[in-house]
Amino acid sequence: MTRVALVTGAARGIGAATVRALADRGWAVLAVDRAKDDPTLPYPMGTENELVSLTADRVAWHIADVRDLGSLEGAVASAEGRWGGLDVAIAAAGVIAGGVPQWEVPVEAEQTVLDVNLGGVANLARAAIPALLRRPTPRTGRIVAVASAAATRGLPSLAAYCAAKAGVTGLIRALAVELGGTGITANAVSPGSTDTAMLAESARLYDLAGPQEFASGAPIGRLLDPAEVASVIAFLAEGDRGGVTGAVVPVDGGLSL
Repeated sequence: MTRVALVTGAARGIGAATVRALADRGWAVLAVDRAKDDPTLPYPMGTENELVSLTADRVAWHIADVRDLGSLEGAVASAEGRWGGLDVAIAAAGVIAGGVPQWEVPVEAEQTVLDVNLGGVANLARAAIPALLRRPTPRTGRIVAVASAAATRGLPSLAAYCAAKAGVTGLIRALAVELGGTGITANAVSPGSTDTAMLAESARLYDLAGPQEFASGAPIGRLLDPAEVASVIAFLAEGDRGGVTGAVVPVDGGLSL
């Protein structure tokens, strides 16, 4: 039976790399993204053209905002209607804002960071877990969220982002306990500096020349490629990884050492 995954934040970055990694492994994948800019954020989001470009054999796309529970429930229903069920939900949607101390960040931008990075994971769990539970036993459902090294490091001028990502790790650990005995696991990956549009925006917020300036922060001395993070997500998604749950797996080039 073909396993079915839903990936949010799929238009670019780690989300797009995850769609490709799963498709290369024979999965059916619904690539989900808001696919338009956010007026509360000063940098461009992934586009509909980027999302549509992922379309391939057993890969379909769906526009949904992770802040809208009904929108995500529609995406889950689309995956179930197209392929007969859902096995894995991957929360990769994320945004960043800051550049000044927390009390000076525009309230709207701060709320967007919290609502997308943490609220979006909670909404995906709420929408997807009932579908995962609809699979017959023995189940091998998986929830995988993208956290960040920022979950355990206090980064100046990125307070909301740090708070949201720390919240993701707490949510995943709680879900792992709540799902105990169902056959469904909940895990997170915690990337370091990854070569994405979000990292480019981080460089701008820190007045750096470019994202490559983050490369020296990790022992590997370079930025991570999104595909490197995606390969770990795909590993955790497999049906024979049932012994791993409640884990936050660092994919950070040694940054957390």
